[in-house]
Amino acid sequence: MVLGSGLVANGFKKYAKDENYLVFASGVSNSANTDNAAFTRERHLLEDAVRMYADKTFVYFSTCSIYDVSLQDSPYVKHKLAMEAIVRQHHNYHIFRISNLVGRTNNPHTLLNFFIDHIQSNLPFPVWKNATRNIIDLDDAVSICDYIIRHKLFVNKCVNVANTQNYPIMQIVSTIEDVLEIKGNYRFVDAGSNPVIDTSVIQKIITTLHISFDSGYLIRTLRKYYC
Repeated sequence: MVLGSGLVANGFKKYAKDENYLVFASGVSNSANTDNAAFTRERHLLEDAVRMYADKTFVYFSTCSIYDVSLQDSPYVKHKLAMEAIVRQHHNYHIFRISNLVGRTNNPHTLLNFFIDHIQSNLPFPVWKNATRNIIDLDDAVSICDYIIRHKLFVNKCVNVANTQNYPIMQIVSTIEDVLEIKGNYRFVDAGSNPVIDTSVIQKIITTLHISFDSGYLIRTLRKYYC
């Protein structure tokens, strides 16, 4: 079963009719959200799901923003940590902390969609000079999570699912400019940090699945979804 209708839910749609699993892909999708009502809705939905589906393997998606010192005190990150604690009350679960997903979605709040919308519309936006972000193709993230779930690996654990490297924000923006063939209207801000995301646990899985986080990964992923 899959709860949700957004980018992650669509990526795990093959679980929709599998009664052995509950894939919880419903909740706050905007990391900049500060609306307590939205957080409360997810918490209530999650609490109900944990209670109602005690007989299933429970799959929850958290965020790698937890490792970003510039975001650790944000309402969104604090909310996600609280939701992880609720999921840990289930007797059989997987918590996947996911980095910045790239896929087909109309959600304007994803990192890539934000940059692309502003560049295409010639809207001004800030570029944090000291910031890096971790980008992963939805298909690759789903493949890694699916492998872990199907092989019953890391049960009742929290696993980082991310690219093995981060990209400077300016590199991400310039790559988008190259793909779109449009120059962005941005200004540099002396801000940001470089989150350290440990992917060592999934390294063998990445190799097994022949996922290559090489120097061309970013532009290949952008061209896949935005060309």
